[in-house]
Amino acid sequence: MVAVTTALLVRFRGEDARASIGGYQADYWLVALLIALSWIATLGVFHTRDSRVIGIGATEYKQVINASAIAFGLLAIGFLAFQVDVARGFFVLALPLGICGLVLERWLWRRWLLRQRLFGHYLARVIVVGNRADVEYVVGQIEKAGATYYVVGVALANGSTTAVKSESRTIPVVSDPAHVAIAASDLAVDTVIVAGQPAGGSEYIRTLGWQLEGTSADLVLSNQLTDVAGPRIHFRPVEGLPLIHVEIPQFEGAKHVLKRVLDIGVSGISLLFFWPLLLAIAIAVKLDSPGPVLFHQERCGRNERTFQMVKFRSMVQTAEDDLAGLLDQNEASGALFKIRNDPRITRVGRVLRKYSLDELPQLWNILVGNMSLVGPRPPLPVEVEAYETHVHRRLYIKPGLTGMWQVNGRSNLSWEDSVRLDLYYVENWSLAGDLIIIWRTFKTVMRPVGAY
Repeated sequence: MVAVTTALLVRFRGEDARASIGGYQADYWLVALLIALSWIATLGVFHTRDSRVIGIGATEYKQVINASAIAFGLLAIGFLAFQVDVARGFFVLALPLGICGLVLERWLWRRWLLRQRLFGHYLARVIVVGNRADVEYVVGQIEKAGATYYVVGVALANGSTTAVKSESRTIPVVSDPAHVAIAASDLAVDTVIVAGQPAGGSEYIRTLGWQLEGTSADLVLSNQLTDVAGPRIHFRPVEGLPLIHVEIPQFEGAKHVLKRVLDIGVSGISLLFFWPLLLAIAIAVKLDSPGPVLFHQERCGRNERTFQMVKFRSMVQTAEDDLAGLLDQNEASGALFKIRNDPRITRVGRVLRKYSLDELPQLWNILVGNMSLVGPRPPLPVEVEAYETHVHRRLYIKPGLTGMWQVNGRSNLSWEDSVRLDLYYVENWSLAGDLIIIWRTFKTVMRPVGAY
């Protein structure tokens, strides 16, 4: 309503604001009211205010944007069909104003909601059903996410009555799988999650769905497709058989071209915008310790092609020679080498690393095509030689200036977690996801965690 009213006032400013509708004259405020009501209705039709959507982040924003675009597309077709003379400036101005306002509003409400959930408010009460191993995995993932669900109890197969322990608490066994619906009703549960494959198979799930009728509890089946993002999963029922279609990852094509266009645009503009900062950092590095300002190192890029990655020097000039004497102090796992208090790091270098400012020259690597804005961490050739077979998949796309590892703990991540996040990104990345990671990177840099 605010966006449409603002567009109306900005466009006409007291001018004659009358629209031609099928040869008749009508005030533009009637047209504006029609647009606003249609927009609100479309947001409702697309379930953007559904409890399953509110507060989940990127998917919520995407649904709001899609609903808004469809609303204006349908309105444009309707205005054309009924010969409604709409001032294009007014019509086009309302859409971006409204989308920005709606997304900002949803983001602010989401921040409030997440804060409330830290105190246990607005959480869906859940019972998790299944074998102990499957239940523990689902409970662990829910606890790690820290939002939406609160597990009030579990129902374990094989008659087990031993409570499930998570990192933060002990979760009691409240039922066996056969009597979950009764427990859900008694405990006022909002959701029952079936973890893994239940003993009774599809027959058990169907029966449980019937038993939950009238309890107001939803039935959720835990996805057993490891590290497969939702957009790659499609349901295609055939004669009552619910088939799940999983798209195979593609490493070529139009969206990779768009990714490259985004890389060129953002890296080029950033280099022009940040040159005073780059110059100031270069002077600080030069004055802090002897040696070159920039540090060049061979890294492996896409398809294991090597390139010279450039960074601001954050260590003493003899860092490479000193490495051999520090290998026994390695705090990282796998093929990585990390020391929390590395003696080779200079005073300026410690600040640069904390806020990832030493990485800024890699904008040049992005501009020339060796790297991307978002992608897996660029590995050393010696690390690649130590890779297990499946880890080589992280080299199917270009390494990134930032990525899943950057916004999920940085150096605090274990080798296994780092690989898992990189492989997840390689197979499930999208331009919208890249923009979200870039946004989260800014927040991570402002509040650095795991940077050393």
